[in-house]
Amino acid sequence: MKILVINPGSTSTKVAIYHNDKSVFVKSIPYSVEKLKHFSSTFEQLDMRQKDILKTLEKEGLPFEFDAIVARGGLTKSIPAGTYAINEKMLRDTREAPRQHVCNIASHIAAALAKPLPKCLALIADPVIVDEMIPEARVCGSPLMQRASVWHALNQRATAKRFAKSQGKRYEDLNLIVAHLGGGITIGAHRKGKTIDVNNGLDGEGPFSPERAGTLPSADLIRLCFSGKYTCQQLLDRISGQAGMTAWLGTNNSQEVIRRIAEGDEKARLVMDAMIYHIAKYIAAQGAVLCGQIDAILITGGLAYEEYITSRLRECIGFLAPIHLFPGENELESLAENALSVLRGEQELKNYD
Repeated sequence: MKILVINPGSTSTKVAIYHNDKSVFVKSIPYSVEKLKHFSSTFEQLDMRQKDILKTLEKEGLPFEFDAIVARGGLTKSIPAGTYAINEKMLRDTREAPRQHVCNIASHIAAALAKPLPKCLALIADPVIVDEMIPEARVCGSPLMQRASVWHALNQRATAKRFAKSQGKRYEDLNLIVAHLGGGITIGAHRKGKTIDVNNGLDGEGPFSPERAGTLPSADLIRLCFSGKYTCQQLLDRISGQAGMTAWLGTNNSQEVIRRIAEGDEKARLVMDAMIYHIAKYIAAQGAVLCGQIDAILITGGLAYEEYITSRLRECIGFLAPIHLFPGENELESLAENALSVLRGEQELKNYD
């Protein structure tokens, strides 16, 4: 089975080709901030990014023959976990999505590239808006709003399935806490194959991260909104993007911060240790969601490479359950795994409606 994987990011498009479960080609197509600033919206980038994928494969001499093209899902309405065929409704919803992000164009690229290929499936898998939260998890202290599920569903679920397989068990038979630690941080309570609670890592909930503010003091945030010092967009940037470790230390690079700590920078130590403290606190909170019945805690994402972080997390939460590390984002591999599972008939192909 030949699978093309497409994952657009803010300043690059990652492309990979898999033959069954083996990666045979991986490429990141970079875009400078200078080049992208000429586009007034992410959808204006669609034609350029699609053509660049084709040019890249042609330059490498790779035949454009695929059984499936699978892309990162967009910020549409909430849907259950799974792999979905891209249809017209999904394409329309991504164009009209209230949250605009470059991930919204991925399904459009996959659909267009698959169209001329006979019997080629155009797919998305486990997008960030997967929602399996139980009713109690949605209710917050104000009836004017409710908690939302926006998280690293793709990598969290793939990591959980890999762990289950390594233990000779099914994901659907385990209770797991999965912490994705990257530029954003989400921590999910996975009960018997469903993520029944998870923090909204995009809009500001949970621990702060290298780029996100996490949960903030509500009254202080409201006063800041009405202070007249900031526009709405400036404050949104202070929650996601120019927030967290970046706001405190001027960098989102954990390796740089750890180097500064080694050189005696006490402010860097305090901010890094505070981030680890809040991550541990939210992991422990998901232990309560699972009523203490936890088979394992899985730590994944880019920050899972950092021993400074993982060793301190072990000290704080090791009493809850065994801890296993799965460093990296693993998004390309996870997308390919889901597509292959559908092609082999091991997973139901879902319809977006």
